[in-house]
Amino acid sequence: MSIIDSMTKTQSKKILQISIEVNSGSVGRIAEQIGDEVLAQNWESYITFARNNLPSKSQTIKIGTKKDVYWHVLMTRIFDNHCFESKSATHKLIKKIKSLKPDLIHLHHLHGYFININILFDYLSDANIPVVWTFHDCWSFTGHCAHFEYVGCEKWKTQCFECPQKNEYPKSLLIDRSYKNYRDKKSIFNSVKDMTIVTPSKWLQNLVKDSYLNKYPVLTINNGIDLEKFKPLDNYLSIKEKYKIFKDFIILGVASTWDEKKGLNFFHELNNHIEEDETIVLVGLSEDQIKKLPQNVIGIKRTENVDELAALYSLSNVFFNPTLEDTYPTTNLEAIACGTPVITFNTGGSIESVNKDTGFVIEKNDLKGFLEKKNLIKKNNKDFYTTKCRLFAEKNFNKSERFKDYINLYSKLLKD
Repeated sequence: MSIIDSMTKTQSKKILQISIEVNSGSVGRIAEQIGDEVLAQNWESYITFARNNLPSKSQTIKIGTKKDVYWHVLMTRIFDNHCFESKSATHKLIKKIKSLKPDLIHLHHLHGYFININILFDYLSDANIPVVWTFHDCWSFTGHCAHFEYVGCEKWKTQCFECPQKNEYPKSLLIDRSYKNYRDKKSIFNSVKDMTIVTPSKWLQNLVKDSYLNKYPVLTINNGIDLEKFKPLDNYLSIKEKYKIFKDFIILGVASTWDEKKGLNFFHELNNHIEEDETIVLVGLSEDQIKKLPQNVIGIKRTENVDELAALYSLSNVFFNPTLEDTYPTTNLEAIACGTPVITFNTGGSIESVNKDTGFVIEKNDLKGFLEKKNLIKKNNKDFYTTKCRLFAEKNFNKSERFKDYINLYSKLLKD
C-alpha cells in the first residue's frame, strides 16, 4: 500500500444514513444523492431501507421484513403505537451498526412502520458519535401527525392530546395515544447529546425552534435535484402522443400521493373554469382516482421514470401546486429546472422556491387568483419565463452544491 493510499484509508469516514427508502421516492433520492457526495470524498457511504430500494452507489442495509411492517401497521391502527414497534428489526439494526462502527449517523424519516425509536435512541444516546437528523416534515415534534397546517392545530407547541388527525397518517382507528406519544417522543428525542437538526426550508426551521427540540442547533439546507435530468426538453412529442395531450396550453400537477391536502379537489373545481385550448394533466394518481376524474382531465399514475417526468414538466405551460401543507416540495424545483413557471398556494415552505422570475404565490383556495396568474403566463408566453427559471435552478437547486452542504456539516461535526 502506498503512502497516499494509507493516508486516504486513515482519513476515510463511515457515514450511515437511516432512511426508509434508497434512491426511490423524494426522501430516498435525497439519501442517495447525499451518499454520492459522501463517496466523492472517498468516504464510505451506507444507507438503510425498509421498503422501496432502487440500485444504489452506496452500500445498503435492509431493516426488518414485510411481516415486521405489517405488524407495526396493525399496532398503529389499533393502539396509535407508531414507531414503538419493530423491536426485533431495530435490535438487529443496532447490532449491524455496532459492527459497522460509523463515524456519523444521519437520520431521515423515522416514521413509516419500520423502526423502534426507543431502542434506536437508547443506542444513539450512548454511542458518543455525532447525529444529524433531517426533518422532512413535522412528525418528530408532534404526538401523532406529520403535518398540522391544514387543520390549524398548535397543540404541538405545549402538549398534544385529543388529536384532530388521529385518522390521518399514521392512522389510528381506535385509540388516541397522542398525549403519551408526545411526552415519550419529547423525552426520547432529547436524550442525544451531540445532535444537529437540518430542515429543507426556513419555514420548518422556525417551527423546530418553537418545539420541544429547540435546545438543538438547527439549520436549513435546501433540497437539490439532478439538473442533468430535470432540464428543458423539446423532444416530448412521443409523451404527448402516449398520454393523448393534444391541447395547446397544459396545466400540470404532480404529487407522489394525491389527496385533499395536496389540492386534488381544487383541480376538479378548476376544470370547470379552464378555456377551450387548455387541459389539466395530473401525475401520481391511483387507478381509482383516475377513474373519478372529469372526462377532459388527463390522469397519469405515479412514475419512477425521471426522463418521462422531465418531459411532462417541459411540455407544460404552468405547474400548479395547490398543496395545503408542505415542507419544501421537490416538484416545484423540478418544474422550475425544466423551465416551467410555478403557481403555488401560500403554504408552508412551498413558497420558498418561487419568486417573480419563477412564478407566483397566491392565497389558499384562491381560484380567481390562479386564473389571473395563469392568464398572465399565457399572455407573456412560457418562453418569457423559461430562461429565468432555468438560471434560478442552476444557481439554487444543483444537487451537488446543495448536498455538499451536508459534507461541510459532517466535516465540522467530525472535526469537533
